[in-house]
Amino acid sequence: MEYFMRKLVYFVAVSIDGFIADLAGDFSRFPVHPETLANLFARYPETCPAHLREVLGVTGRPRRFDTVLLGRRSHAPALEAGLTDGAYSHLRQIVVTHQDLPESPQVELMGGDIAPRIAELKAEPGLDIWLCGGGELAAQLVDLIDEIQLKINPVLLGSGIPLFGDGIQPRSLQATNIEQLPGGITLATYRNAIEQSH
Repeated sequence: MEYFMRKLVYFVAVSIDGFIADLAGDFSRFPVHPETLANLFARYPETCPAHLREVLGVTGRPRRFDTVLLGRRSHAPALEAGLTDGAYSHLRQIVVTHQDLPESPQVELMGGDIAPRIAELKAEPGLDIWLCGGGELAAQLVDLIDEIQLKINPVLLGSGIPLFGDGIQPRSLQATNIEQLPGGITLATYRNAIEQSH
């Protein structure tokens, strides 16, 4: 039986000028259309935050991802909303941080040199791994990212948190799909062209 390694997929909303949030980490300027959410949550029901699943009528089981990987700032909105078990308690949640966070059996904390540990995670059996954000974490893991799937919003932020933090080297990506979603969102999918030895 052939074994396929899990993919690390950077699936994130972004402005046309390449920012995933403003400088304060706020992404509320990205338009939210019910038709867009319905399309995305039909595609990947597991990406709907746990506290919104019932409200939005999202009942589907994970189709692509069983693990979500977040940086501290991407996890912060859940904590600010009082969700100490995280926004994605229906998935395995791993938060990369060097700071203390409220303890929860639903959230694994990871620090230090994370790339070898994420490589090991990719080798474990399971569905793909959703890299939810943020840009600094994506920069640390750029060589391990197999696919980048961008929800491109028709917005210019002017400044903010970039899609990738500092330190990445120029590279080519392979565009595999461009799709127009309701609400003016473009879903663009790219394959990391870096040859990886597994």
